[in-house]
Order: sequence, then structure tokens, then C-alpha cells
Amino acid sequence: MTDIKIASYNIHRAIGIDRKFAPERIIKILDSLDADVVLLQEVDEGVPRSNELNLAKVLAEQCDYPYFALSHNVTLKKGQYGNATLSRFPIIRQSNIDLTIDDKKKRGCQHTTIQISDSKTEFQFLEVFNLHLGLSAKERQKQAGKLFKSKEFAQIGIQQPCIIGGDFNDWRSMLRALFIIGKDFICATDRNNSRGSETAMKTFPSFAPRGGLDRIYYRGNMECQYANTTKMNLAKVASDHLPILASFTVEK
Repeated sequence: MTDIKIASYNIHRAIGIDRKFAPERIIKILDSLDADVVLLQEVDEGVPRSNELNLAKVLAEQCDYPYFALSHNVTLKKGQYGNATLSRFPIIRQSNIDLTIDDKKKRGCQHTTIQISDSKTEFQFLEVFNLHLGLSAKERQKQAGKLFKSKEFAQIGIQQPCIIGGDFNDWRSMLRALFIIGKDFICATDRNNSRGSETAMKTFPSFAPRGGLDRIYYRGNMECQYANTTKMNLAKVASDHLPILASFTVEK
């Protein structure tokens, strides 16, 4: 068995709700979460608003993640931004799945295969999908369909440990049945409410969360031990989203 902690965080280009670009705040939050794998959304590279930095590289280096992958979704007049995955384990494969629908804003899902065990007798891999979905319900449904039809997802067996996490923008949890009933995923970041039904952990807006936009779904030979977000006051201002964190035991 392997124990692994997964975090997902829309960092809003490290620009807080106070409109200040302050990557040092994101660094402090990531250090506090102490996740083994971090899924980031809205990550700039070469954009003036973030001092033309490669934010994925900066955060990986400052938070001691030896491996990272960056995928661009949106190209600006100068620079690009998209999703990034930071890892303490080797990333042995990466690709970017285009989830753009018609003339809507460019969206994508980064796929990485992470080697979470290097025993001499058996390698163990975790398939990770890091996404940022669109703003309309119909758009998100089509994007989920594109993801499930992609060659990256289609080649994964039902028992293979698999994570789909990120900013779903799914205010009313309309995608939950598609993931849980349709594709046999479990949502690690759901909570049982007083009526006995599932509700998403609230992450947006960060200063007074009302919506569960950020989620982690999992499938395969793995079990969720706990999931939560941070109580750091810093997280209420560092981005417009709160991060989420889930701990798993992965079976061999």
C-alpha cells in the first residue's frame, strides 16, 4: 500500500482578492498543505501581470517538488496560462486534452502518469487528470464527454488508481451523477448534509465560501482516508478559491 496526499488549488495566477501578485502567499499555503501531488489551475507563464514568471517552476522549486508539468490552455498577447501538476513522485508521462467547446474560452485537462512506487518487484502508477471546466452547464457536460472519450482516459482500466481533480465550476453538482454513476468515480470532497444527501465542500469565493467549485474524484484500487480544506486566514485572500486536500491509500 502507498499513502498519498492530493491537493487541488485554483491559484488565480497568484493574484489575491486584494489584487496583489504575491506568489509567496501561495507558497506558504502549499507548504502548509504538504501534499504529495498538487493540481493547480490558472498558472501563468511569461505573462506581465505575474512578472513574466513561470509560476509552475517557481512554486515547484520553492515548495520542494522535484517534478512538475505545465500545460497551456490560453494564449495572451504576451505569455500563456493553464494547468500545472507538482509532484514528489516522478511524472513519467504528460499530455494536454483540449476541452474547448465551439467558440467558448479555451479550456483543457492536463493528464499525467505518476510513478508512486519504485519497489524492485512492482511499479505502481497513479493516473491524474487536472482540469478547469467552463462557466455554463451545457459546456461542462460536453467537456466531461470529451474527457471521457479521450485516448488518455479510455486506456485506463477500471481498477487502475485514477484521480480527476480541479476547478469544475459545477455550482449545482450537475456533473456528479455523470462521474459517480456513469464512470464509477467517488467524490472525495463531498460531505453528507443534515438531510442525508451529498454536498460539495465549499471553496468559492475564498473569503466567504458559498459554492463547491473545486473537487477531487477518484476511482480504482484506492481509498480516501479524509478530505478537507485549509483554515489558514491567508488562504482567504491569496486567491479567490480555497484549496482542497484529500489523503488516499493506494492498494497494489
